[in-house]
Amino acid sequence: MSLLVQKRLRLVIHQPVNGALVLLIVLYAAIVAVQPTFANPPAIMVFLRRAAPLVVLACGQLPVLLTGGFDLSSGAVVTFTVLGGSMLTDGDPGRTGMAMPLLLLCGLGIGLANGFAVALLRVPSIIATLGTLLMVRGSALMWSGGAPSGYLPENFRWLGRFMWREVPVIHLLPVAVPATALFVAIAGVVTHKTVLGRLWFAIGDNPRSSELAGVPVRLIRISAFVVSGISATLAGVLLGGFAGVSNQVGDGLELQAIAACVLGGTELLGGGGTVVGAVSGALSLFALFTLLNLLGMPEPLRDAVQGTILIGAVALQMARRQS
Repeated sequence: MSLLVQKRLRLVIHQPVNGALVLLIVLYAAIVAVQPTFANPPAIMVFLRRAAPLVVLACGQLPVLLTGGFDLSSGAVVTFTVLGGSMLTDGDPGRTGMAMPLLLLCGLGIGLANGFAVALLRVPSIIATLGTLLMVRGSALMWSGGAPSGYLPENFRWLGRFMWREVPVIHLLPVAVPATALFVAIAGVVTHKTVLGRLWFAIGDNPRSSELAGVPVRLIRISAFVVSGISATLAGVLLGGFAGVSNQVGDGLELQAIAACVLGGTELLGGGGTVVGAVSGALSLFALFTLLNLLGMPEPLRDAVQGTILIGAVALQMARRQS
């Protein structure tokens, strides 16, 4: 065996294993054991479609976590998007072209508000985004009169609902799956291949050193929250596509997105994480929820398991740092 081949083998052997990806494989194998139909390509596609909003949210939450912050408002932005979409369109397909850009601007504005509060007013991100969560959720409920009214037109729901049928091999392909794959690819390039992404890592690792090196720390932090706000809006469009209108549609999703990132190896204190890990964590978490539903477990147990996973993942990270 040549020296070059030996070096490459050592590199492969010593690459860190993505624990979330391994967990995903184990959990999906358990799902197939409980319900064998999940091994069929159409069922896999439906699983990916339903997991798509959480994947998008996790990718949006990642930049905020990389810079050492939290965004607790993303679930409320999802609810705002779904309720706002129903109010703006009122079931009229002709209004979708107006509603979509307005909702994306709202997501961008919410991200800017979070970023300004954290970067300029120096409010801790967990407090700033908690306040935004309450304001956005309250605004959505006031706008809708406290209960969802109207419905989303078909062209608004197309991204989350439409499926191409009679596709070779996989039989059906939800449009949400390639759309989410494209979003993940863009997130991966921005996070790992651009200057902006590298600055997210640098600020999370050592904000003081970054500032002394001339990095516009405040502006970069604001950009992370803007990405999160826009991602939450896109997740709301996806979720509204197949879940319909509800005033609780986004409840708890912000914690699920954070848990997914941490499960995928993202450092809660900032400076470390990958898009692949965030996506793997989101799919693993959704697979766990699916398995619990198939086993007939009560929904409150899902929250308990999610909290346990979050605490365990953070504890493991701290143990690795100390070792």
